[in-house]
Amino acid sequence: MYKTKNDIIIRIQSPEGTRRVQCGLKENISGFFRMVQEAFAFSSPKDFKIYKDRSNRDEIIPSDIKRLSDIKIRHGDMLYLVPKETQRQDFVASTSQPMESETTQGHITSVNFSNPAFQEDEVDTLLFKQDGYIHRERDEKLCSHGHNAKCMNCLPIEPYNEDYMKEHNIRHMSFHAYLQKLIGGANKGKFAALENISCKIKPGCKEHAPWPAGICTKCQPSAITLNRQRYRHVDNVMFENTFLVERFLDYWRCTGHQRLGYLYGKYEIHKDVPLGIKASVVAIYEPPQEGTRDSLRLLPDDKAELVDVLAKSLGLQRVGWIFTDLIAEDRQKGTVKHLRNSKTYFLSAQECIMAGYFQNQHPNPCRLSSDGYFGSKFVTVCVTGDQDNHVHTEGYQVSNQCMALVKHNCLIPTKDAPELAYVKESSNEQYIPDVFYKEKDNYGNEVSKLARPFPVEYLLLDVPASTPVEPQYTFVVDSTIRSFPVENRLIEGHIQDFNALVQYMNQFAKSRFLEAMSDFHVLMYIATTDMLPLKDHLEPLLEAVRTKNRELAMDWCRSEHWATVEHLMAAQENTSSLPHLNTSAAVGASSNPMWTCRFCTFLNQPGSEVCEMCRLPH
Repeated sequence: MYKTKNDIIIRIQSPEGTRRVQCGLKENISGFFRMVQEAFAFSSPKDFKIYKDRSNRDEIIPSDIKRLSDIKIRHGDMLYLVPKETQRQDFVASTSQPMESETTQGHITSVNFSNPAFQEDEVDTLLFKQDGYIHRERDEKLCSHGHNAKCMNCLPIEPYNEDYMKEHNIRHMSFHAYLQKLIGGANKGKFAALENISCKIKPGCKEHAPWPAGICTKCQPSAITLNRQRYRHVDNVMFENTFLVERFLDYWRCTGHQRLGYLYGKYEIHKDVPLGIKASVVAIYEPPQEGTRDSLRLLPDDKAELVDVLAKSLGLQRVGWIFTDLIAEDRQKGTVKHLRNSKTYFLSAQECIMAGYFQNQHPNPCRLSSDGYFGSKFVTVCVTGDQDNHVHTEGYQVSNQCMALVKHNCLIPTKDAPELAYVKESSNEQYIPDVFYKEKDNYGNEVSKLARPFPVEYLLLDVPASTPVEPQYTFVVDSTIRSFPVENRLIEGHIQDFNALVQYMNQFAKSRFLEAMSDFHVLMYIATTDMLPLKDHLEPLLEAVRTKNRELAMDWCRSEHWATVEHLMAAQENTSSLPHLNTSAAVGASSNPMWTCRFCTFLNQPGSEVCEMCRLPH
């Protein structure tokens, strides 16, 4: 780092490591925070806090007036950075038609992916205890020994055995099979370590001025050659039953607009692939969004954190995302256009960038990585048309190389070719390492090309998506019951409001309260609706739903919290049965004052007995 006599260097320790920040003697504290933001690639100074003490005491507060010297910060001092959890919700995804690259550039900014404490997933702990060897039965034609002996034809083989993978049509070995391959051999993995790819200049170099004034081989990130990844972190996406996807597709069937949702479920051992992992999906949450025939835009979601908390109480977590790319071909036959194939693309460049963005938000805890994480289990599912023009689901992940390029804001889509991505060029603001991919020329020779542009197939991993032969139901599905509306669907007949809750609950007898509450969208509504006094009292109910404990659910049903809701529902039914006022009666009642709903504070017209906004009684 190049230093003048008027500069000081402050050391900043964070979960990502220690970095040095150079600033002037007269720098104010807010300016110092912006330098720290740039050094650690945060999107905003609000994404982290800085403390003087290792135990997170004596916080430093940004100020445009105070200087570092005013709070007794001197050259060589060590400060401690604690990142906040950040989640961007305003990313743009394209479906049939590609978006312009400038749009994506504006949204894939530096996101804080670090996490000070990584807790290994339960499925990883279980798989780490297994050797993964594939046991083979004695072959009567090839084995000439007794039943208690073994030969080369029936000895157990490793989970990464290439002949076995070809025989069983396994294109990518599982991540834990890959780990077994790493830790095998004579040294038993003594020197095995997983390193995350970095596209940023290493901080702290004193041999030259900061970029763009200079760079050296010590701090320069290595060039990247794109390779098709041999392993994948998830080997299957399993939707518990077809009702899950059909319910998600109802929005497209009603509007013709594309839709996006987050997949909630669990990561479990997948027995069809050696040491494999499957993402079992039990619910789909649909965040606020704007959809058209050809595009999707996510909107800010102030309930996102509460959804994750609710899911965790039910023993679930966010395991992936799903989106539609459907255009009707023949509505009478129910067929759709076949848009995605080897001649076009399977995922567009912009969708790959979004997949990488989501995977970076959900890093995979890993004990063999010095960072505490490596890759991601987060899956991408696209609902589109197959070669027979039927609706079907396709699952994917993007490679760790793609994650790194997205994380460090190096990758953008091309404007007119959705199957091609483009690696940005270095600028005064950012150094971009060289990225290459290999391709065969007309003579069959393999040549390296600069990835400007390059096919996105170098970034993609197929992940089969399916439903089990025997459907499973974490939440109750009853064909005789009209389902509760899904959140954030702003179309007639799909609105979540109190009247919808009343109509839904009236379909169940009192004794079937557990079945009524065994719906993710119902639980979401009563947890996120401020006018219902339930948000802070749901734990016993969530435990009853998670464990299918009818007695516990009935105990909660008799609580004073739910009694209040029942009282409101009874009042709603009574007001619904009242005759509607005609126009003349409403005019005659105009002498009465307007009234404010005590639940949602909406100002209603005189003479109305039900709130126009929330449908609760006066």
